[in-house]
Amino acid sequence: MFKNNILKVIIALSVVLFVFVGCQKKADKNKLYVGTNAEFEPFEYREGDKIVGFDMDLIAEVAKLLGKEIEIIDMQFDGLLPALEAKKIDIIAAGMTATEERKQFLNFTDPYYNSRQSIVVQSNNTEITSFDNFTGKKIGVVLGYTGDILVSEMANVEVQKFNTTSETILALKSQKVDAIVLDYEPAKNYVAQNPELKLVETDAAVEEYSIAMRKEDTELLAQINDALKTLKENGTYDTLKIKYFGK
Repeated sequence: MFKNNILKVIIALSVVLFVFVGCQKKADKNKLYVGTNAEFEPFEYREGDKIVGFDMDLIAEVAKLLGKEIEIIDMQFDGLLPALEAKKIDIIAAGMTATEERKQFLNFTDPYYNSRQSIVVQSNNTEITSFDNFTGKKIGVVLGYTGDILVSEMANVEVQKFNTTSETILALKSQKVDAIVLDYEPAKNYVAQNPELKLVETDAAVEEYSIAMRKEDTELLAQINDALKTLKENGTYDTLKIKYFGK
């Protein structure tokens, strides 16, 4: 009788454990793991312990339409693609440009924002007014960003690569580099916060931001594209643009 009771308890616990694990797996299917680099204000940045920004609000609205929860995972930009391939994240929402090279091994959603590259220099710098003035200069870029790709292809330019945007700003402020290259909106924000710096606008490397995912995730791609279309049609997208860009 005692042994039978133990057996019943074991069976009961096994059933409970099976149900619990099953629920956990089901819950995981309803969660979207989003990789980002919270150094790209106003698209993704930190307010205390919280990661906020245009991309974060946009993907939260997308997830609502998909009936999914989201978990934001912050990492260095050059670690996002390896994390995606290793299936540590499901998508990348980090102001990522859908380049032809990346399209060879990634799926990208329809574009959700157009940007361009800008130059940031010391406010008293009169020598650098365009990319044509980079010859013989030390130029700071963030590893893996479009600025890195753009400047690395230039001849007679000493490229200094940094892991984060904040590191490039510090290098410029301490005059370790002559200029840095960043996407326009983040560059504008950093200049507004640092009066000793100024923005040099350019028309170089106009680019489109998209959400990235693995090649095999075609169903997820279609779902997110549909969600983005809905958000543009119902006015949510425009509301977010006004919130973060004032336009």
